[in-house]
Amino acid sequence: MSTIDKSIIADPSLAPEGHLKIDWASAHMPVLNRIREQFEQEKPFQGLKVTISLHLEAKTAYLAKVVQAGGAEVTITGSNPLSTQDDVCAALVEDGITVFAKYNPTPAEFKALNMKALECNPDLLIDDGGDLVTLLHTDSKEHAVNLRGGAEETTTGIIRLRALEKQGELQFPMIAVNDAYCKYLFDNRYGTGQSVFDGINRTTNLVVAGKTVVVVGYGWCGKGVAMRAKGLGANVIVTEIDSIKAVEAYMDGFAVMPMLEAAKLGDMFVTVTGNRDVIRREHYEVMKDGAILSNAGHFDVEVNKVELEAMSVSKRTVRRNIEEYKMEDGRKFYLLAEGRLVNLAAGDGHPAEIMDMTFALQAMSLKYVNEQYNTIGNKVVNVPYELDEQVARYKLESLGFAIDKLTAEQIAYLDSWAEHE
Repeated sequence: MSTIDKSIIADPSLAPEGHLKIDWASAHMPVLNRIREQFEQEKPFQGLKVTISLHLEAKTAYLAKVVQAGGAEVTITGSNPLSTQDDVCAALVEDGITVFAKYNPTPAEFKALNMKALECNPDLLIDDGGDLVTLLHTDSKEHAVNLRGGAEETTTGIIRLRALEKQGELQFPMIAVNDAYCKYLFDNRYGTGQSVFDGINRTTNLVVAGKTVVVVGYGWCGKGVAMRAKGLGANVIVTEIDSIKAVEAYMDGFAVMPMLEAAKLGDMFVTVTGNRDVIRREHYEVMKDGAILSNAGHFDVEVNKVELEAMSVSKRTVRRNIEEYKMEDGRKFYLLAEGRLVNLAAGDGHPAEIMDMTFALQAMSLKYVNEQYNTIGNKVVNVPYELDEQVARYKLESLGFAIDKLTAEQIAYLDSWAEHE
Protein backbone atom coordinates (compact mmCIF):
# COMPACT_ATOMS: atom_id res chain seq x y z
CA MET A 1 0.00 0.00 0.00
CA SER A 2 1.36 3.45 -0.93
CA THR A 3 1.91 6.17 1.67
CA ILE A 4 -0.92 8.22 0.16
CA ASP A 5 -3.30 5.31 0.71
CA LYS A 6 -2.12 4.74 4.29
CA SER A 7 -1.94 8.37 5.36
CA ILE A 8 -4.61 10.61 6.84
CA ILE A 9 -4.00 14.23 5.81
CA ALA A 10 -6.15 17.24 4.89
CA ASP A 11 -5.36 17.80 1.21
CA PRO A 12 -2.79 16.01 -0.98
CA SER A 13 -2.95 18.79 -3.59
CA LEU A 14 -1.11 21.15 -1.21
CA ALA A 15 2.17 19.27 -1.70
CA PRO A 16 3.93 21.77 -4.02
CA GLU A 17 3.85 24.55 -1.40
CA GLY A 18 5.00 22.08 1.24
CA HIS A 19 8.01 21.06 -0.86
CA LEU A 20 9.04 24.71 -1.18
CA LYS A 21 8.91 25.12 2.61
CA ILE A 22 10.96 21.98 3.23
CA ASP A 23 13.52 22.96 0.59
CA TRP A 24 13.92 26.40 2.19
CA ALA A 25 14.42 24.87 5.65
CA SER A 26 16.90 22.25 4.45
CA ALA A 27 18.99 24.91 2.70
CA HIS A 28 19.55 26.51 6.12
CA MET A 29 20.32 23.31 8.06
CA PRO A 30 23.96 22.47 7.21
CA VAL A 31 24.56 20.25 10.26
CA LEU A 32 21.57 18.06 9.46
CA ASN A 33 22.64 17.97 5.81
CA ARG A 34 26.01 16.62 6.87
CA ILE A 35 24.37 13.94 8.99
CA ARG A 36 22.07 13.06 6.10
CA GLU A 37 25.14 12.39 3.92
CA GLN A 38 26.48 10.05 6.62
CA PHE A 39 23.14 8.29 6.97
CA GLU A 40 22.84 7.77 3.22
CA GLN A 41 26.16 5.94 3.27
CA GLU A 42 25.80 4.03 6.55
CA LYS A 43 22.04 3.24 6.53
CA PRO A 44 21.87 2.94 10.35
CA PHE A 45 18.08 2.37 10.31
CA GLN A 46 17.91 -0.09 7.42
CA GLY A 47 14.81 -2.26 7.76
CA LEU A 48 13.55 -0.43 10.86
CA LYS A 49 10.30 1.43 11.46
CA VAL A 50 10.48 4.87 13.07
CA THR A 51 7.51 6.84 14.37
CA ILE A 52 7.93 10.57 14.99
CA SER A 53 5.69 12.97 16.91
CA LEU A 54 6.79 16.59 16.59
CA HIS A 55 5.33 19.92 15.56
CA LEU A 56 4.69 19.04 11.97
CA GLU A 57 6.18 21.86 9.95
CA ALA A 58 9.03 22.20 7.45
CA LYS A 59 12.03 21.74 9.75
CA THR A 60 10.52 18.66 11.37
CA ALA A 61 9.66 17.34 7.93
CA TYR A 62 13.29 17.58 6.94
CA LEU A 63 14.34 15.62 10.04
CA ALA A 64 11.89 12.91 8.98
CA LYS A 65 13.51 12.83 5.53
CA VAL A 66 16.98 12.54 7.10
CA VAL A 67 15.83 9.56 9.17
CA GLN A 68 14.29 8.09 6.02
CA ALA A 69 17.62 8.57 4.23
CA GLY A 70 19.13 6.35 6.93
CA GLY A 71 17.01 3.46 5.67
CA ALA A 72 13.99 3.77 7.95
CA GLU A 73 10.33 3.37 7.10
CA VAL A 74 9.05 6.60 8.66
CA THR A 75 5.63 7.43 10.07
CA ILE A 76 4.96 10.89 11.46
CA THR A 77 2.19 12.60 13.41
CA GLY A 78 1.72 16.06 14.92
CA SER A 79 2.44 16.91 18.55
CA ASN A 80 0.06 19.88 18.68
CA PRO A 81 -3.29 20.39 16.89
CA LEU A 82 -2.54 23.96 15.82
CA SER A 83 1.08 23.61 14.71
CA THR A 84 0.53 21.08 11.91
CA GLN A 85 0.95 22.55 8.42
CA ASP A 86 -1.21 20.70 5.90
CA ASP A 87 0.97 21.52 2.89
CA VAL A 88 4.03 20.06 4.62
CA CYS A 89 2.08 16.90 5.43
CA ALA A 90 1.12 16.52 1.76
CA ALA A 91 4.73 16.98 0.64
CA LEU A 92 5.96 14.29 3.04
CA VAL A 93 3.39 11.83 1.75
CA GLU A 94 4.64 12.45 -1.80
CA ASP A 95 8.16 11.73 -0.52
CA GLY A 96 7.16 8.29 0.77
CA ILE A 97 6.57 9.09 4.45
CA THR A 98 3.32 7.98 6.09
CA VAL A 99 1.56 10.90 7.77
CA PHE A 100 -1.30 10.95 10.26
CA ALA A 101 -1.87 14.64 10.91
CA LYS A 102 -3.92 17.65 9.90
CA TYR A 103 -4.40 21.18 11.17
CA ASN A 104 -6.84 21.76 14.04
CA PRO A 105 -8.38 18.33 14.60
CA THR A 106 -10.75 17.81 17.51
CA PRO A 107 -9.15 16.40 20.69
CA ALA A 108 -10.59 12.97 19.86
CA GLU A 109 -9.28 13.13 16.29
CA PHE A 110 -5.87 14.29 17.51
CA LYS A 111 -5.52 11.30 19.84
CA ALA A 112 -6.76 8.92 17.13
CA LEU A 113 -4.14 10.24 14.68
CA ASN A 114 -1.40 9.73 17.27
CA MET A 115 -2.60 6.19 17.89
CA LYS A 116 -2.66 5.46 14.14
CA ALA A 117 1.00 6.48 13.96
CA LEU A 118 1.87 3.69 16.41
CA GLU A 119 0.02 0.93 14.59
CA CYS A 120 3.13 0.18 12.52
CA ASN A 121 4.71 -1.26 15.70
CA PRO A 122 7.79 1.01 15.53
CA ASP A 123 11.31 -0.05 16.39
CA LEU A 124 12.31 3.50 17.36
CA LEU A 125 10.51 6.76 18.10
CA ILE A 126 11.04 10.49 18.48
CA ASP A 127 8.56 12.09 20.86
CA ASP A 128 7.54 15.64 21.81
CA GLY A 129 5.88 16.16 25.17
CA GLY A 130 5.69 12.44 25.94
CA ASP A 131 2.45 11.87 24.03
CA LEU A 132 3.57 8.75 22.15
CA VAL A 133 5.27 7.30 25.22
CA THR A 134 2.11 7.86 27.25
CA LEU A 135 0.00 6.04 24.66
CA LEU A 136 2.50 3.17 24.57
CA HIS A 137 2.04 2.79 28.34
CA THR A 138 -1.77 3.08 28.21
CA ASP A 139 -4.07 2.78 25.20
CA SER A 140 -1.47 1.50 22.71
CA LYS A 141 0.56 -0.93 24.81
CA GLU A 142 0.34 -3.63 22.15
CA HIS A 143 2.29 -1.45 19.70
CA ALA A 144 5.40 -1.33 21.90
CA VAL A 145 6.23 -4.94 21.10
CA ASN A 146 9.22 -4.10 18.83
CA LEU A 147 10.28 -0.86 20.46
CA ARG A 148 13.98 -0.49 21.16
CA GLY A 149 13.76 3.05 22.53
CA GLY A 150 13.53 6.66 21.50
CA ALA A 151 14.40 10.29 22.05
CA GLU A 152 12.39 13.06 23.75
CA GLU A 153 12.37 16.69 22.57
CA THR A 154 10.91 18.74 25.42
CA THR A 155 11.13 19.64 29.09
CA THR A 156 7.50 18.59 29.56
CA GLY A 157 8.16 15.22 27.99
CA ILE A 158 11.19 14.56 30.16
CA ILE A 159 9.21 15.43 33.29
CA ARG A 160 6.67 12.76 32.30
CA LEU A 161 9.40 10.26 31.42
CA ARG A 162 11.20 10.69 34.73
CA ALA A 163 7.91 10.21 36.57
CA LEU A 164 7.44 6.91 34.71
CA GLU A 165 11.02 5.89 35.47
CA LYS A 166 10.69 6.82 39.15
CA GLN A 167 7.59 4.64 39.44
CA GLY A 168 9.43 1.75 37.78
CA GLU A 169 7.00 1.69 34.86
CA LEU A 170 9.11 2.89 31.92
CA GLN A 171 9.17 0.05 29.41
CA PHE A 172 12.06 1.11 27.14
CA PRO A 173 15.09 3.45 27.10
CA MET A 174 14.64 7.12 26.22
CA ILE A 175 17.28 9.73 25.45
CA ALA A 176 16.66 13.14 27.06
CA VAL A 177 17.53 15.29 24.05
CA ASN A 178 16.07 18.38 25.73
CA ASP A 179 18.77 18.18 28.41
CA ALA A 180 21.65 18.29 25.92
CA TYR A 181 23.77 21.44 25.83
CA CYS A 182 23.10 22.02 22.14
CA LYS A 183 19.37 21.83 22.83
CA TYR A 184 18.71 24.03 25.84
CA LEU A 185 21.49 26.56 25.35
CA PHE A 186 20.43 27.38 21.79
CA ASP A 187 16.98 25.95 20.99
CA ASN A 188 15.32 26.71 24.32
CA ARG A 189 17.01 30.07 24.79
CA TYR A 190 17.58 31.67 21.39
CA GLY A 191 14.95 29.68 19.49
CA THR A 192 12.13 30.21 21.96
CA GLY A 193 13.13 33.82 22.58
CA GLN A 194 12.88 34.76 18.92
CA SER A 195 9.97 32.57 17.85
CA VAL A 196 7.70 33.62 20.73
CA PHE A 197 7.85 37.21 19.60
CA ASP A 198 7.60 36.17 15.95
CA GLY A 199 4.26 34.59 16.89
CA ILE A 200 3.06 37.42 19.13
CA ASN A 201 4.03 40.18 16.71
CA ARG A 202 2.63 38.42 13.65
CA THR A 203 -0.64 37.78 15.46
CA THR A 204 -1.20 41.08 17.25
CA ASN A 205 0.66 43.55 15.00
CA LEU A 206 1.36 45.58 18.16
CA VAL A 207 4.58 47.15 19.40
CA VAL A 208 6.52 45.53 22.24
CA ALA A 209 8.67 48.55 23.09
CA GLY A 210 7.44 50.38 26.15
CA LYS A 211 5.12 47.60 27.27
CA THR A 212 5.52 45.56 30.44
CA VAL A 213 6.10 41.93 29.55
CA VAL A 214 5.65 39.35 32.31
CA VAL A 215 7.68 36.17 31.76
CA VAL A 216 6.32 33.35 33.90
CA GLY A 217 9.19 30.96 34.57
CA TYR A 218 12.93 31.56 34.20
CA GLY A 219 14.23 28.30 32.86
CA TRP A 220 16.16 28.32 29.59
CA CYS A 221 13.05 29.16 27.59
CA GLY A 222 12.12 31.93 30.01
CA LYS A 223 15.65 33.32 29.82
CA GLY A 224 15.34 33.55 26.05
CA VAL A 225 11.90 35.18 26.14
CA ALA A 226 13.02 37.75 28.73
CA MET A 227 16.17 38.55 26.77
CA ARG A 228 14.25 39.11 23.52
CA ALA A 229 11.54 41.15 25.25
CA LYS A 230 14.25 43.41 26.67
CA GLY A 231 15.86 43.65 23.24
CA LEU A 232 12.54 44.80 21.77
CA GLY A 233 12.33 47.58 24.35
CA ALA A 234 9.97 46.07 26.91
CA ASN A 235 10.04 46.44 30.67
CA VAL A 236 10.41 42.85 31.85
CA ILE A 237 9.08 41.22 35.00
CA VAL A 238 9.95 37.63 35.86
CA THR A 239 7.90 35.41 38.18
CA GLU A 240 9.43 32.26 39.65
CA ILE A 241 9.02 29.56 42.30
CA ASP A 242 12.75 28.77 42.41
CA SER A 243 14.86 31.11 44.54
CA ILE A 244 18.07 30.48 42.58
CA LYS A 245 16.43 31.24 39.25
CA ALA A 246 14.79 34.31 40.75
CA VAL A 247 18.19 35.66 41.85
CA GLU A 248 19.55 34.90 38.39
CA ALA A 249 16.70 36.89 36.80
CA TYR A 250 17.45 39.79 39.14
CA MET A 251 21.16 39.67 38.29
CA ASP A 252 20.21 39.64 34.60
CA GLY A 253 18.49 42.98 35.14
CA PHE A 254 14.83 42.02 35.45
CA ALA A 255 12.25 42.86 38.09
CA VAL A 256 11.20 39.81 40.14
CA MET A 257 7.93 39.50 42.04
CA PRO A 258 5.03 37.11 42.77
CA MET A 259 2.57 36.51 39.97
CA LEU A 260 -0.25 38.25 41.85
CA GLU A 261 1.77 41.48 41.87
CA ALA A 262 3.00 41.09 38.30
CA ALA A 263 -0.58 40.49 37.12
CA LYS A 264 -1.45 44.07 38.06
CA LEU A 265 1.34 45.50 35.90
CA GLY A 266 1.62 43.34 32.82
CA ASP A 267 0.59 44.32 29.30
CA MET A 268 1.79 41.02 27.79
CA PHE A 269 2.19 37.68 29.54
CA VAL A 270 4.23 34.70 28.34
CA THR A 271 4.09 31.43 30.31
CA VAL A 272 7.03 29.03 30.00
CA THR A 273 6.85 26.75 33.05
CA GLY A 274 5.66 23.31 31.96
CA ASN A 275 3.10 23.46 34.79
CA ARG A 276 -0.61 24.18 34.91
CA ASP A 277 -2.68 27.15 36.09
CA VAL A 278 0.22 29.57 36.46
CA ILE A 279 -2.21 32.28 35.32
CA ARG A 280 -5.62 31.76 36.90
CA ARG A 281 -8.69 33.41 38.45
CA GLU A 282 -6.95 35.40 41.17
CA HIS A 283 -4.67 36.91 38.53
CA TYR A 284 -7.51 37.75 36.11
CA GLU A 285 -9.23 39.60 38.92
CA VAL A 286 -6.43 42.20 39.09
CA MET A 287 -5.22 42.36 35.47
CA LYS A 288 -5.32 45.53 33.42
CA ASP A 289 -7.79 46.04 30.59
CA GLY A 290 -6.24 44.91 27.30
CA ALA A 291 -3.82 42.36 28.77
CA ILE A 292 -2.46 39.91 26.18
CA LEU A 293 -2.05 36.31 27.35
CA SER A 294 0.18 33.77 25.63
CA ASN A 295 1.82 30.45 26.37
CA ALA A 296 5.05 28.90 25.13
CA GLY A 297 4.86 25.69 27.20
CA HIS A 298 3.97 22.37 25.60
CA PHE A 299 0.40 21.99 26.83
CA ASP A 300 -2.44 24.51 26.82
CA VAL A 301 -2.89 24.37 30.59
CA GLU A 302 -0.56 27.11 31.80
CA VAL A 303 -3.16 29.83 31.20
CA ASN A 304 -6.35 28.56 32.86
CA LYS A 305 -8.90 28.85 30.05
CA VAL A 306 -11.75 27.30 32.00
CA GLU A 307 -11.65 29.98 34.68
CA LEU A 308 -11.11 32.72 32.11
CA GLU A 309 -14.20 31.69 30.20
CA ALA A 310 -16.26 31.27 33.37
CA MET A 311 -15.41 34.81 34.44
CA SER A 312 -16.20 36.37 31.06
CA VAL A 313 -19.58 37.68 29.91
CA SER A 314 -18.66 37.41 26.23
CA LYS A 315 -16.06 35.82 23.99
CA ARG A 316 -15.29 36.53 20.36
CA THR A 317 -12.51 36.12 17.79
CA VAL A 318 -11.18 39.60 17.02
CA ARG A 319 -8.34 38.52 14.75
CA ARG A 320 -6.97 35.16 13.67
CA ASN A 321 -5.54 33.43 16.75
CA ILE A 322 -6.82 36.13 19.12
CA GLU A 323 -9.81 35.44 21.37
CA GLU A 324 -11.25 38.38 23.31
CA TYR A 325 -12.70 37.68 26.75
CA LYS A 326 -14.82 40.50 28.19
CA MET A 327 -15.21 40.69 31.96
CA GLU A 328 -18.32 41.88 33.75
CA ASP A 329 -16.62 45.18 34.65
CA GLY A 330 -15.78 45.85 31.00
CA ARG A 331 -12.12 44.80 31.04
CA LYS A 332 -11.01 42.78 28.03
CA PHE A 333 -8.28 40.18 27.92
CA TYR A 334 -6.84 38.67 24.74
CA LEU A 335 -5.74 35.03 24.60
CA LEU A 336 -3.43 34.09 21.73
CA ALA A 337 -3.63 30.76 19.86
CA GLU A 338 -6.10 29.22 22.33
CA GLY A 339 -3.35 29.18 24.95
CA ARG A 340 -1.31 26.71 22.90
CA LEU A 341 2.33 27.21 21.94
CA VAL A 342 2.22 30.74 20.56
CA ASN A 343 5.44 30.36 18.61
CA LEU A 344 4.12 27.37 16.66
CA ALA A 345 0.35 27.74 16.74
CA ALA A 346 0.63 31.40 15.67
CA GLY A 347 3.99 31.26 13.91
CA ASP A 348 6.49 28.96 12.19
CA GLY A 349 8.39 27.92 15.30
CA HIS A 350 12.10 28.28 15.90
CA PRO A 351 14.45 29.47 13.14
CA ALA A 352 15.83 26.78 10.84
CA GLU A 353 19.44 27.43 11.90
CA ILE A 354 18.50 26.75 15.53
CA MET A 355 16.51 23.59 14.82
CA ASP A 356 19.42 22.39 12.70
CA MET A 357 21.33 21.68 15.90
CA THR A 358 18.40 20.22 17.82
CA PHE A 359 17.32 17.91 15.02
CA ALA A 360 20.93 16.85 14.42
CA LEU A 361 20.93 15.77 18.07
CA GLN A 362 17.64 13.92 17.53
CA ALA A 363 18.98 12.03 14.51
CA MET A 364 22.24 11.10 16.26
CA SER A 365 20.46 10.16 19.49
CA LEU A 366 18.15 7.87 17.55
CA LYS A 367 21.18 6.17 16.04
CA TYR A 368 22.76 5.90 19.50
CA VAL A 369 19.74 4.33 21.17
CA ASN A 370 19.42 1.85 18.30
CA GLU A 371 23.01 0.76 18.86
CA GLN A 372 22.94 0.76 22.67
CA TYR A 373 19.37 -0.15 23.70
CA ASN A 374 20.42 -3.54 25.06
CA THR A 375 22.87 -1.94 27.49
CA ILE A 376 20.93 1.21 28.48
CA GLY A 377 17.99 -0.53 30.12
CA ASN A 378 14.57 1.00 30.72
CA LYS A 379 15.88 4.37 31.82
CA VAL A 380 15.96 8.02 30.83
CA VAL A 381 19.56 8.84 29.90
CA ASN A 382 21.33 11.97 28.73
CA VAL A 383 22.75 12.52 25.27
CA PRO A 384 26.40 11.44 25.41
CA TYR A 385 28.69 14.47 25.59
CA GLU A 386 30.55 13.27 22.51
CA LEU A 387 27.41 13.66 20.40
CA ASP A 388 26.68 17.07 21.89
CA GLU A 389 30.19 18.26 21.14
CA GLN A 390 30.07 16.80 17.63
CA VAL A 391 26.96 18.79 16.79
CA ALA A 392 28.60 21.98 18.07
CA ARG A 393 31.75 21.22 16.07
CA TYR A 394 29.75 20.65 12.89
CA LYS A 395 27.94 23.93 13.53
CA LEU A 396 31.21 25.85 13.93
CA GLU A 397 32.60 24.28 10.79
CA SER A 398 29.46 25.23 8.83
CA LEU A 399 30.01 28.84 9.96
CA GLY A 400 33.65 28.78 8.90
CA PHE A 401 34.92 29.12 12.47
CA ALA A 402 37.78 27.28 14.17
CA ILE A 403 38.80 27.02 17.83
CA ASP A 404 41.99 26.16 19.69
CA LYS A 405 43.12 22.73 20.83
CA LEU A 406 45.06 21.87 23.96
CA THR A 407 48.74 21.11 23.54
CA ALA A 408 50.17 17.86 24.92
CA GLU A 409 51.77 19.85 27.72
CA GLN A 410 48.46 21.51 28.62
CA ILE A 411 46.70 18.14 28.71
CA ALA A 412 49.41 16.73 30.97
CA TYR A 413 49.16 19.79 33.24
CA LEU A 414 45.39 19.43 33.62
CA ASP A 415 45.72 15.71 34.29
CA SER A 416 48.28 16.14 37.05
CA TRP A 417 47.87 17.26 40.64
CA ALA A 418 51.30 17.14 42.19
CA GLU A 419 53.11 20.03 40.51
CA HIS A 420 51.10 23.11 39.59
CA GLU A 421 53.42 26.08 39.12
